[in-house]
Amino acid sequence: MRFSVVIRYIGIVQLVLAAFMLVAAGISYVSNIDSAYSPLVMSSLLTLLMGCFPLIFVPKTDHISQKEGYCIVVGAWIVSSVVGMFPYLMWGGEFTLLNAWFESVSGFTTTGASILNDIEALPRGLQFWRMSSCWIGGVGVVMFALVILPSIGKSKMMLSNVELSSLAKDNFNYRTQTVVRIILSTYIGLTAFTLIGLKMSGMSWFDALCHAMSACSTCGFSNKNLSIGFFDSAQIEFVLVVAMLVAGMHFGLIYATITRKQNNIFRSEITRSYLMMFAISTILITLSLCVSSIYPTAISSLRHAAFQVASLMTTTGFATADCNTWTPFAMLILIFCSLVCGCAGSTAGGLKVDRMVLALKMLRNKLQSQQHPNAIMRIKVDGYCQDKDMLNSVMVYIVAFLILILIGTFLNTLFGCDLMTGFSATLACASNVGPGFGEVGTMDNYAAMPAIVKLNLSLIMLFGRLEIFGLVQLFFIRWWK
Repeated sequence: MRFSVVIRYIGIVQLVLAAFMLVAAGISYVSNIDSAYSPLVMSSLLTLLMGCFPLIFVPKTDHISQKEGYCIVVGAWIVSSVVGMFPYLMWGGEFTLLNAWFESVSGFTTTGASILNDIEALPRGLQFWRMSSCWIGGVGVVMFALVILPSIGKSKMMLSNVELSSLAKDNFNYRTQTVVRIILSTYIGLTAFTLIGLKMSGMSWFDALCHAMSACSTCGFSNKNLSIGFFDSAQIEFVLVVAMLVAGMHFGLIYATITRKQNNIFRSEITRSYLMMFAISTILITLSLCVSSIYPTAISSLRHAAFQVASLMTTTGFATADCNTWTPFAMLILIFCSLVCGCAGSTAGGLKVDRMVLALKMLRNKLQSQQHPNAIMRIKVDGYCQDKDMLNSVMVYIVAFLILILIGTFLNTLFGCDLMTGFSATLACASNVGPGFGEVGTMDNYAAMPAIVKLNLSLIMLFGRLEIFGLVQLFFIRWWK
């Protein structure tokens, strides 16, 4: 294990962050040099220096091992979260050391959980940095470095393989450099279309940019205290529902659909299951809201149900309503949506629809094998047989994810949270959804959580974003030898 090489590549990632901080400082400058200007400039310079030192003193190498690749990716996420604290801490306000860490981790992991009671009090420069952190985290901090700095050379393949989950690679039948460009071009294109759609729907350019970056990264950060409920616009909500649903699909399939390839979203079994889950959940919640007369008309019930299902299912976390006032049946469906979430290869977190589809097919095969013991049964997705290693990894991950939620809930309740708050906060952070229920509902935040609970939840966010095993390996001493 060459730690100098790991530090060098993490330094490259810091240069990307310094560039975004500088852009945020530019936003602050054109906003009459608001109070975030100096913190952002100082943070950018500090991050730039931290990133440059390894590049100066550590020689360039075109080959990295798999262990080094894992350390670079995991280290980049952790260091990015630390560096992301700088503007918050220098600005002050509600940002104590722990609050700044929580907000930074929440942004980069695209969780969208916030400790801020008054988001609108933030200056524009700091609001843009907050959105930048989630937009960078949407496709991964390492992915930006792979595209922006082509000098990385042959190591791109190793780093991209570590950054992408095994499920996400299935629909990327291209070279590594092409895969990275497809992801980023699709991401930027989706953000641009969402920006235009929101502007045409009545938002200002700045509000539209902030919410487009947040929606396409499926983070859910808003620059308004009432989130999307502030605008009270059906047109804005429609644009965001479409943007969130598309961002929750496999980016390779989106690109294939645009370029008219055969393997597109219309032929994908996973995408069909994903959209069916959205439709069924929306209909059931709408019926529940109508029967309970929570909203005056069926149309308003459908509007709120569709938005909240899309928001939680894609792990975005925007809000137009207080879901704590909804029926237990509706809340149960939203919890299920927060557990399964979007598709592999997207910016969404959670278990992923892909794993749930495979798990259900494995369950079906198990039942059929008991009726036909001698039959040879294979599990297929879109006509392709899935190998045993893939199926085993799916089940192992599902078990590990549920254990993570169990441990997180136990710790949260141990440190003073009620059961609903402790469980839903853990699920929301593990799936990178953001809002939960109870004291961390869609119209609430995490400001009132005990300090130890905030620390616990911030670690759970990282475990969820790195799909557990990427972070767990660092805790085994033998792995470092």
